[in-house]
Amino acid sequence: MIPRTMAAMCLMGHGGLDQLIYREDVPVPQPGRDEVLVQVTATAKNNTDRKVREGLYPVNPTDQATSFQMSGSATLKFPRIQGADVVGRVVAVGVGVPDTRIGERGLLDFNLYASESDQINLVPDYYGHGADGGYAEYVVVKSSQFYRIDNPELADAELAALGMCSYQTALHMLNIAQVTAGERILVSGASGGVGTALLQLCRLLGAIPYAVSQQNKTAALIALGAEAVVDRGDLTDFVERTLAVTGGAPIDAVMDLVGGDMTDLFIDTMIQNMRVRTTYPRISIAGASGGNFSRIMWTRIYLYQVQLFGVSHGTPQEARQLITWIRSGKLKPVLQGTFKLSQLHQAEEYFIDRDQNHLGKIVIVPDAQWAEHGARFAVHGLSV
Repeated sequence: MIPRTMAAMCLMGHGGLDQLIYREDVPVPQPGRDEVLVQVTATAKNNTDRKVREGLYPVNPTDQATSFQMSGSATLKFPRIQGADVVGRVVAVGVGVPDTRIGERGLLDFNLYASESDQINLVPDYYGHGADGGYAEYVVVKSSQFYRIDNPELADAELAALGMCSYQTALHMLNIAQVTAGERILVSGASGGVGTALLQLCRLLGAIPYAVSQQNKTAALIALGAEAVVDRGDLTDFVERTLAVTGGAPIDAVMDLVGGDMTDLFIDTMIQNMRVRTTYPRISIAGASGGNFSRIMWTRIYLYQVQLFGVSHGTPQEARQLITWIRSGKLKPVLQGTFKLSQLHQAEEYFIDRDQNHLGKIVIVPDAQWAEHGARFAVHGLSV
């Protein structure tokens, strides 16, 4: 039986955690044409949730709070249910969707594409921003973007940790920079969701990833595929230490999730050995956790022919490629732990102030699903 109302965490406006209100009287949405109603069992948390809530996506140098708005009118309407990387089971279907889909477990391609043929996705939007997402007991999504995943060895929370928000972004970063087998790739922010995805995807493509992170995470990052870890702490000799771990061989491309002053260091690292390079220095940028502004000498960019790529989301083809790899077991989840949906405030605080050993994804589980899908992965026993 599908109830008329559900529990959901509703974002009421830009601001602090007080803008996230847990309600148990939200109407259960109804699937329209080519849509399915999914009973949510797990939704991975992404940094974009916090940034949207706090209005940290400016595209002009102002202090005005703004959401992830690329063109036209704003698609973020309040109240909004966030949560992009949704896992659950189909419990109802709309017109045009066969009843045989009911009961399927699946993973959502989180994008709201501009059209069915959106192959470059220039105005990206997503579930949890332009439409309600998975921080609720039920969500309506496009049928063709809810992919069946039968792998019995993957728990629902683990499957959510393989969500598209991180993995599709990571794959697009590599693809747009035309990363090929044998190339040496420097990955910043390597312990986060996109970073851990990049390490695995590099190895799938035959590239050699070098992680920028904290030294106490070295063993875990190497287990995920990193060739070596460069300590991000002391930046005074960063270039020298990076080239030391490559044996002096050049870094072919950088996957930059940090921005700020680190970007110039990454460029400096790539242009040290120009005489032995066989490809252009390339840098894909998909984050600004280290700062929204960088001081870069543009003469170094054009004289050294450095190629810069901005990355936001990805394409339907990349989503389908990732689903193929997930179904075949070639990608492994990196799950830090779970929180109940009603404890999303606590999860947000943990996400921001996470300890030095943090690695991978935090997943949110509806309270009604907690015993089956969340309890055994609870973060340090906090979510009880």
